[in-house]
Amino acid sequence: MDLVFTVKANWAGINKDGEGEMQIGEHRFSYSAPANMGGKGVGSSPEDLLLAAVTACYSGTLMRVLSQSHLPAKSVAIQTEGMVDGFPQGAKFTRITVNPTIKGGDAVRQVEYERAAQVARDQCFIGRTVRDYLHYAVGSVAVE
Repeated sequence: MDLVFTVKANWAGINKDGEGEMQIGEHRFSYSAPANMGGKGVGSSPEDLLLAAVTACYSGTLMRVLSQSHLPAKSVAIQTEGMVDGFPQGAKFTRITVNPTIKGGDAVRQVEYERAAQVARDQCFIGRTVRDYLHYAVGSVAVE
């Protein structure tokens, strides 16, 4: 079965001086180039949205993997970091690292949580989509 996802966007302005509004479902938000890349820094940036897509997929996948592995967890918190190299001429994402914190976990089973975090990385389909183009890794895994 094929699935179709739709995002609507309106952009005004040239290059880094522009900004846009995006609609995903019923949610609307502003976006622009990030301030640290010379943009307006209004709302989210395309770089933020890429990291958000990976993080959203990874967090849900990790909770599923933890459940299937019978590892206790009330929730997960993910801090995701993206590295852009070659700015400004040849800027491109080269690395995305997810750093999960498992809340309500059993710290004695740290190694099992680390293994589950890697399995989730391998199973997250958004992550699988980007990993051929950049280094997609699990960083530190904390259990609270």
